[in-house]
Amino acid sequence: METLWFALVALMIAGYVVLDGFDIGAGILHLFVGKSDREKRQIIQSIGPVWDGNEVWLIAGGGVLFFAFPKLYASSFAGFYLPLTVVLWLLIFRALSIELRNHVNSPVWTPFWDVAFTGSSALLAVFFGAALGNVIRGVPLDGGGDFFLPFWTHFGVDGDVGILDWYTIVVAILAFLTLAMHGALWLVYKTEGALQERASRWARRSLVVVALLTALVTAASFNVQPQLQSSFSARPWGYVFPALALAGLAGVFRFAGRAGGDLRAFLASCLYIVGMLASAAFGIFPYVLPSNAHPEAGLTIYNAAAAERGLKIGLAWWIPGMALALAYFVYTYRWFAGKVTLDDTGH
Repeated sequence: METLWFALVALMIAGYVVLDGFDIGAGILHLFVGKSDREKRQIIQSIGPVWDGNEVWLIAGGGVLFFAFPKLYASSFAGFYLPLTVVLWLLIFRALSIELRNHVNSPVWTPFWDVAFTGSSALLAVFFGAALGNVIRGVPLDGGGDFFLPFWTHFGVDGDVGILDWYTIVVAILAFLTLAMHGALWLVYKTEGALQERASRWARRSLVVVALLTALVTAASFNVQPQLQSSFSARPWGYVFPALALAGLAGVFRFAGRAGGDLRAFLASCLYIVGMLASAAFGIFPYVLPSNAHPEAGLTIYNAAAAERGLKIGLAWWIPGMALALAYFVYTYRWFAGKVTLDDTGH
């Protein structure tokens, strides 16, 4: 049951990154590809019907984490208290930017929320990337499963580390560019004309850097976290996950900028993100939060999980709950399919 819930939590996190990832990416590009007020409204309109629903996956993932791995939830929320507080405020500012931007017609009001939307989206991508880097690298857990990280210390990956070091910064940059590319491909799929062309150029340019950083981060990850090599050596079938990521990158290369390839390029980006996150989860398994100082103190699916009876009961509720959520998402995305159109009541 512990392994199953590990896979389910990883799946929900990947679903959140794929779905809210294009929202965040569209926000990152909001000031750069939207040259007029109408184009900025188009960008927001492209995510307007779905962005809040996409963020439900973050709440659901947190809830499942609390239920399935309560010790991990308690340890990580205490240790990452500072960055989680910042993330909360960024989520609030991003939501306010989307909802309040067009409520007042003012030369001060609208630009302020445009900057807030882009700034909060960009910082969210960076913080989420740094968080992933911390999980892969490991944190200084003590014997009781507790730790606390400042924002930075000596920028090294050993000993008394901080949230930011050379490795987590590189992962954060890759996350930022990946979500920017993901958002650009979404805008290419949802918009037309000059806005679509500028988004397409952003996607093609960022793709090259994403590919190079993917190779760099992969090599650095195997160097920083020995558990990755152990996992892939012990279970070679896990190489299917990096293969999915490479296939996703190849798909973006093939379809981005080609006539009729808008949706395929976006779906390839989704595949790349899922492949990368699945590779990370597979690599650190059975750890859910490794220790960079004392490997034996790391939290695993076995010492951090709830009782097996509770996991079984939870699964009986999780299945119908997820079925309802998936049905809602399929309906929503089918209803709002197609290119963005603006009207007086829209964003």
